[in-house]
Amino acid sequence: MNGIIPVSEPLFGKEEEENVIDCIRTGWISSEGRYVEEFERLCAQSCSMKHGIAVSGGTSALQVAVQCLPFQRGDEIILPSFTIISCATAIVEAGAVPVLVDCDSDTWTMDVAAIESKITSKTRAIMAVHIYGHPVDMDAVLSLADKYGLFVIEDAAEAHGAEYKGRKCGGMSDISILSFYANKLITTGEGGMVLTNNDDFAERARSLRNLCFRPEKRFYHTEIGHNYRLTNVQAAIGVAQLHKLDNFIVRKREMAKLYNQELTGLPLQFPIEKEWAKNIYWMYGIVLNDSVEEDPVQVMSLLKKEGIQSRPFFWPLHEQPVFNKMGLFNSESYPVSEKIARRGFYLPSGQAITDEQIQKVACELKKILN
Repeated sequence: MNGIIPVSEPLFGKEEEENVIDCIRTGWISSEGRYVEEFERLCAQSCSMKHGIAVSGGTSALQVAVQCLPFQRGDEIILPSFTIISCATAIVEAGAVPVLVDCDSDTWTMDVAAIESKITSKTRAIMAVHIYGHPVDMDAVLSLADKYGLFVIEDAAEAHGAEYKGRKCGGMSDISILSFYANKLITTGEGGMVLTNNDDFAERARSLRNLCFRPEKRFYHTEIGHNYRLTNVQAAIGVAQLHKLDNFIVRKREMAKLYNQELTGLPLQFPIEKEWAKNIYWMYGIVLNDSVEEDPVQVMSLLKKEGIQSRPFFWPLHEQPVFNKMGLFNSESYPVSEKIARRGFYLPSGQAITDEQIQKVACELKKILN
């Protein structure tokens, strides 16, 4: 990219190219074709789940997953404030109410100790969002779900391949999702996957992604669905990518180790790995200590001048104007989410980055912070 170190650049090889050419030569380029089914099977297998339902994106996967659950309008789903807006949007658009908890100051995932106090008679599910490659403390979530009869949704969009006590993220819940956006470990450009062991949820997810066509009367509809289908071309890329997942994870962990070594001693909070977790370091995020006078916007601007891209952390859901206008989260405060959103950003972490580029990023960051 003309000397620029991109924040995330995918890594493709001959296998992806050959699969795409196969789609073109055979004419199977839309949402039918052998690669879609194979991609679904491989994704389900990679997360130890029974069913995989390919969809057009991580956001649509969340929307489908939420709508698979049985609930009444006005029922509540608990989720972290520190996450992408798609999580809350899926809940709102399904007619449910998002209820927030703060995040953990070490892992940046949801504060599981805060969940129980938010459970009411209207609570129907907990949405556990694995953040930046680190798993949520799932035992606590699953224990509460069992105690109160709640469903668990896992958002593993940023944690494909991560593990919690040896269990795969995306494989510990009633229904889960993956994302294949260009910056994810496995990419199809755009795309997502719904995963579940529940046969009824799987059948409903397949209907919701395909305009809710009825098998016995195709163009006769009894409920609203959407075109959330993934193309065979995208799935062909995904199949080739999935065969490299283990290698991608190894490389991501090597990147994080090198960043840790190069940035040691700087006034930063680094990403961690709890003893019960296997972090895939989807993005290498850092949080500026209070002693640093510059804010992330200033630091990112200075990095950009040196040809280094970066991105800010998520902005908390409770401070999103669109939700406040809807009467949601007004006067609520989640201090940890607020702090890391204001002081955090992530560095170039894509699959194609080289060790030399990581060292350059670290060198320039040292100059700025020193």
